[in-house]
Amino acid sequence: MELLTIPLLRRAAQSQPAVARVHAQVQSVTEKATRDGKPFRELVMGDAEGKLTLRAWSDSPGFALCAELNQGEFLEIEGEFSTHPAFGLEARQWSCRPLEPAEVEALLGGSPEIKEKQERDFETITQLVASIGDPRLRGVCELFLADLGERFRRAAAARTYHHARRGGLVEHVAQMMRSADHVTQVYTTLNRDLLLAGVFFHDVGKLWENCPEARGFGIPYDEKGELIGHITIGVEILNTFWRRLLASEEAAAWRELHPASEEVRTHLIHLIVAHHGEVAFGSPIVPKTPEAYALHWIDNLDAKLEMVFAAYANGLPLTEQITERVRPLPGNLVRPLARFEPPDATPAA
Repeated sequence: MELLTIPLLRRAAQSQPAVARVHAQVQSVTEKATRDGKPFRELVMGDAEGKLTLRAWSDSPGFALCAELNQGEFLEIEGEFSTHPAFGLEARQWSCRPLEPAEVEALLGGSPEIKEKQERDFETITQLVASIGDPRLRGVCELFLADLGERFRRAAAARTYHHARRGGLVEHVAQMMRSADHVTQVYTTLNRDLLLAGVFFHDVGKLWENCPEARGFGIPYDEKGELIGHITIGVEILNTFWRRLLASEEAAAWRELHPASEEVRTHLIHLIVAHHGEVAFGSPIVPKTPEAYALHWIDNLDAKLEMVFAAYANGLPLTEQITERVRPLPGNLVRPLARFEPPDATPAA
């Protein structure tokens, strides 16, 4: 029986039932009831790339089994999976067993494809940080990576919607930094150093707001994240590392640099606080510099395209070309136009 990740299982079960195995961690077990009062237990499982919800009705063997499961346990789920029009991926008959230690380690590492991608993305981030010319902006990014790099590598970019997985923040930031690097080659008046540093720091507050446990996929709620939010936390984190940087021996040579260090810090903070673009969307202030506008739209573009491609992969097909709406996208999606492929040249006679 084939072992699949949750996204691959979702795709396999879209058009017909799929008999398969999946390795995942228990996120929650909840006892619920239908409108008619029939009890059932809902088991939410997660792996490095997605979530799976299983339901066990009171007259099924899984009902008693769910009562014995605890949050954080690692299991193999085996069964026949299908796609329900209302509930999405589900399994009517399934069984489970605890994972062996070696299986747990393999699961935490993610699939070979996602592991390779996140390694490549983290390398992109370190390379682009190293390319920043302003020693203050480069230095504060490198100081952050040295202290919080491991936590950064496991943080999610969101709880739902986009890059909502272990390591998702690295994927999001790397793609944004690549985009920012290219945008500054087209719009040459943009401050490349500032924009790259702003992309790097714009979501660092999510290391508290959306950070999975060291050995798990669940994203626990954090009091600091709830009370302050990732934008405000990001400003606090930046200021902490900035003060440390300016207290270093190296900083003594920066007093005559132009623009002044305090002006650089102020503009970098503006990029963090304005990156949502509108006060209604959580930013305390709207963008007021070219780099702030660029960062906001680069952020929005990467998030939206991630949602679109995830919807193509995991959404319910209405026709061969149309996928049912996946929130928060505003409508159904149509498959993109295939790329033009020139016909093979016919050799001259």
